[in-house]
Amino acid sequence: MRGIRKGHALALRVGTPAKINLWLEIVRKREDGYHDLSSLMLPVAVYDHVEVAWSHEGGVRLSCDSAEVPDDRGNLAWRAADAYLEAAGVTRGVSIRLEKNIPVGAGMGGGSSDAAAVLLALNRLSENPLSEAVLHRLAVGLGADVPFFLHCVPALATGIGERLLPVHGIPDYPLLLVKPPISVSTGWVYGSLKLTRGESRIKLRSFLDRPWHLSEVLRNDLETVTLNEYPQLGQIKCWLMENGAVGSLMSGSGPTVFGVFAEQRLADGAGELARRVWKDCRVDVTRVLGTPVSARS
Repeated sequence: MRGIRKGHALALRVGTPAKINLWLEIVRKREDGYHDLSSLMLPVAVYDHVEVAWSHEGGVRLSCDSAEVPDDRGNLAWRAADAYLEAAGVTRGVSIRLEKNIPVGAGMGGGSSDAAAVLLALNRLSENPLSEAVLHRLAVGLGADVPFFLHCVPALATGIGERLLPVHGIPDYPLLLVKPPISVSTGWVYGSLKLTRGESRIKLRSFLDRPWHLSEVLRNDLETVTLNEYPQLGQIKCWLMENGAVGSLMSGSGPTVFGVFAEQRLADGAGELARRVWKDCRVDVTRVLGTPVSARS
């Protein structure tokens, strides 16, 4: 998080990372309509940038360089600012500027990451009146992925995603991300989901003992819905495995598919080929962030 001067006002500029789910198990559907899950969430070095400053005008004002993103209450970052102002009892206006690089509706948590960044930036601008527990409560109210982005470290998410256990010892996996030119509604995917496990089958301790044995943990129960609707995603998964990935999976509700590679040079080479083969897709070569330093600097 970096402070910059805009006239006489101080603005904070934040790099907001994406995420992937190394596994995503849907444990059960709850009576309130939400789903309990177990997921290992990993921050990824693909960033939006969010700039937050106080405004002389009242309320929340948001602008974005992407026409795909709403600039009103339909934007999660807008709602994050509104929730913060109410919780902190702040009457000043807020100006938010979003620079989008994380694809929209991609299963990579871009909107949730932006919302968490707004909460953190406003608390910093306000000289930190809200505790970590209060910020977490606000984040949960905004969306299941938002609490993860308050810290941006690898974490095991349970409950609806609000219970987070930081996980150490995760490799900085080299990644190749391929996103077809479609957006997927998370609500539609969960609403169409039929299969639930009843319990989590993946054991975190066993994974940490052998973090490169990915075939044992790469699971996403939401693939049963999204891949059935969009067969191209299954084709991309197979292509990644045929071109050097040691594991491949859809992230979140999709449609982004990622491949994990043993070495960065292998991911780089596959990325060059992917841009020629999957010409209609967004392709990113990146890596997992094992620490929060890059994520919030």
